[in-house]
Amino acid sequence: MNREIFKHYDMITGNNYIGNKLSSKGTKTYKTFNPQLNIENEHVFTEATDQEINEAVTLASNAFKILQTISGKQKADFLNAIADEILDLDETLIQMYSSETGLPEGRAKGERGRTIFQLRSFADLVKEGSWVEAAIDTAIPDRKPISKPDLRKMFVPLGPVVVFGASNFPLAYSTAGGDTASALGAGCPVIVKSHPMHAGTGELVASAIIKAAGKTGMPNGVFSNLNSSGIDVGVQLVQHPEVKAVGFTGSIRGGRSLYDLASQRKEPIPVFAEMGSINPVVILPEALKKRGKSLAKTYAGSITLGTGQFCTNPGLLLGIKGKGLSNFIQNLSVEILKKEPSCMLHPNIIGAYESNKQKTISQRGLRIVADYNPDVKSNYARQTVTTVEGSTFLENITLHQEVFGPFSLVVQCENEEQLETIISKLEGQLTGTVIAENNEAMQYISIVEALQNRVGRIIYNGVSTGVEVCTSMQHGGPYPASTDSRFTAVGIHSIKRWVRPFSYQNWPDSLLPDELKNENPLSISRMINGMQTTNKIK
Repeated sequence: MNREIFKHYDMITGNNYIGNKLSSKGTKTYKTFNPQLNIENEHVFTEATDQEINEAVTLASNAFKILQTISGKQKADFLNAIADEILDLDETLIQMYSSETGLPEGRAKGERGRTIFQLRSFADLVKEGSWVEAAIDTAIPDRKPISKPDLRKMFVPLGPVVVFGASNFPLAYSTAGGDTASALGAGCPVIVKSHPMHAGTGELVASAIIKAAGKTGMPNGVFSNLNSSGIDVGVQLVQHPEVKAVGFTGSIRGGRSLYDLASQRKEPIPVFAEMGSINPVVILPEALKKRGKSLAKTYAGSITLGTGQFCTNPGLLLGIKGKGLSNFIQNLSVEILKKEPSCMLHPNIIGAYESNKQKTISQRGLRIVADYNPDVKSNYARQTVTTVEGSTFLENITLHQEVFGPFSLVVQCENEEQLETIISKLEGQLTGTVIAENNEAMQYISIVEALQNRVGRIIYNGVSTGVEVCTSMQHGGPYPASTDSRFTAVGIHSIKRWVRPFSYQNWPDSLLPDELKNENPLSISRMINGMQTTNKIK
């Protein structure tokens, strides 16, 4: 191990970050697991105690009083410093990531790049400042029959936010991922409930955030990182009265449990959970006829990409019965067996995959058309494709559930009407895809409209596996794809999850925040008396 790597490697303590202090008061410990080598990793992590949880939340609550008043430029400096410190972890972070996930170096570096891009995007957003959507309606004292008051509105942060690390994205959806970056940008302190499968990766990234906070003068408690091997720490965090919002990426069961806990509090709080999705793909007849073979190859790659461990994995393929669909199923069964199996994230993940797969394929009327049979290494997933009649799919909601991994179900619909019925009865999804020839989609507009009503993002002649981080991306959808389909978990607009609109009425200009002052000292774009402008108010 070279000196550059070693200088960070010894930063793994297994402790919790309670603000800028390392702490390990508990007795419950655990280790992470290397699924490629099928052995435990060496570092021991200590689960946070009740006392440490309370300390972290109290620090966050106190930090919020300061953080909500600092400038967008200061928050931008903090976010950019986090990005710099993560990059400074260099190969240590990449090696730790791979040892805890079984994912290759290329995937680790790609996800790190996405994480850095997200941090810098939010830095740019809050530095410019117009994201607060300032709106001003000036007073008309002599309006008849009653005078009009001066009203000024903008977004303000909610308070301390709890972020749950995601198993399948240790960087982009975890410790310094999109939830954390957007919450910090909004002015909310963050407490991360680190995912037990990649606690070492989480601690390294947490150390980068703490170092960045110190360098940029952020208040102690702006960030904490708590270890947890089970659900207890997360439950206590969600129930803590000083926590004001929750971000979660994971299973329907986990997200719904947190949502229920939050709604049962004396003061209910929002839980922004991105949960399960089977991402239906509608392949129309003409496209099947002309491109069935190439589509089979494309979707074999999409189904097995990342061992099927993406929330946008195409788990459901829909078509109308005919020679084109039959040929597609045959070609897909051939192409998917050409793919080499790959490692899943953890023995628990592959255990759940095999269990859910067996539950699905045991259902009446289901037929397996491709099932990888050769021996594979431990924790490597065998890809499977199945098919079923449309009427059977409609009757059995078990077939509608996600099998997280390299698995997909092809539904053979009797006709266009049955296809539309099936789509309309699906649960909410993150994505939907339409595969069509030129002008073909217009002939099936009711199908397209039905799909639009069940998803957050609709794709034309592509694959769902891939989430571009940009302003126009919508990553969320009707329940259970997410708990609130009005918001996205990806892109700069995800910052709106952690704020609330707040109005000042007849408030002295000198006491208003800069965003709402007459002089517009930040030079941001504002809505003034119904017109969008950067002008001052004279």
